[in-house]
Amino acid sequence: MAGAAPGAAETWLRLVQAHERVGRRLDTALRTQHGLSLADLRLLRLVDAVQGERASVGRLAEEVGSSPAGVGQALARLAEDGWITRERGATDRRTTCARLTEHGRGRMARAGQTHDELLAHLLGALGSAAGSVTDGLTRVAAAARPPR
Repeated sequence: MAGAAPGAAETWLRLVQAHERVGRRLDTALRTQHGLSLADLRLLRLVDAVQGERASVGRLAEEVGSSPAGVGQALARLAEDGWITRERGATDRRTTCARLTEHGRGRMARAGQTHDELLAHLLGALGSAAGSVTDGLTRVAAAARPPR
């Protein structure tokens, strides 16, 4: 028999708890198996998403919700490891852009597979509720969007 519906604070606590625990599991698996953090994989996927174009540090920082300096440091580390190349912008030499190397693309694909398989396993705990949970979270995200 189902209990009373949880209050807003309890619901928020469970969302944050699930996010943190799943994030930690993914990060640990990626670091152990691929030498890459969860944040790094997200950054690589964003660089890859521009499909042949160079991704500027500013654009990437905006997408991940981080500072350009923080993203620049992460990109420097990824470049040292051969995952990406960094170049000056073609039209604005003050801009630094990133592009995946072939080596980086292959390693990103393998790390992405680890991520996606583990995530599917962990979210499998939602069972048949996955669709309604996703719909509900989509509505919450839309309601929390800042006014324009």
